[in-house]
Amino acid sequence: MKPIKITNRNIMFTEPMGEDYDLNMGLILGTKHNFVIDTGLGSGSVAPVLEYIDNDTKPIIVINTHCHWDHIWGNWCFANSLIISHKLCREFEDKYWDEAVEKYSSYIDGEVRKCIPNMTFEGSLYFPEDGISLYHTPGHAPDSISIYDAVDKVLYAGDEIGDTDDEIIPKINTDMETMQRTIDFFKTIDFDICISGHNKPQTKAVLARMDAALADAWKRQNETR
Repeated sequence: MKPIKITNRNIMFTEPMGEDYDLNMGLILGTKHNFVIDTGLGSGSVAPVLEYIDNDTKPIIVINTHCHWDHIWGNWCFANSLIISHKLCREFEDKYWDEAVEKYSSYIDGEVRKCIPNMTFEGSLYFPEDGISLYHTPGHAPDSISIYDAVDKVLYAGDEIGDTDDEIIPKINTDMETMQRTIDFFKTIDFDICISGHNKPQTKAVLARMDAALADAWKRQNETR
């Protein structure tokens, strides 16, 4: 997994998941805490993150952007830390963990042990000393959240952005209206760079492309009715 310095305090770690797309994790070096955004495919995914902050004694806060297996399997490496998610995310992880491990075991990197979030929220959550906000932003999944670093103006959108530029809208496991509300919410955030779960870093211009792609999908859906 390769670390890429996005800003002074935002680092993206990228791991190939196949020929088509990568898996991204994030690290925010905050003032009071270090924030780890998603934990990938197991202990092998998080090892480079732990190595990167080896001499940093600030407490670690782990954030799961949503419940899907490729974003949570390294949670157990932070079992003694605060692990935060949306309330629904914790419920889904608890319910589907073993099923996902059995189904997608070929993707495991290192070791995986069941470890679900130990703190949840529903609307939003704010860490004022670090300038970090968490928001419930459903679309790709009903439990999806986004993280905003107001200091460096970086938005972590999880899988609310599609895996590739050709598929800039993700698979929608809610509905198009919900997805559009999340895109519209992103427009209100003052960010310069957006880091997603699988795509390359984007600027705010990605939202116009998402608008167009969603409108096109909506049109095609209506034409088939």
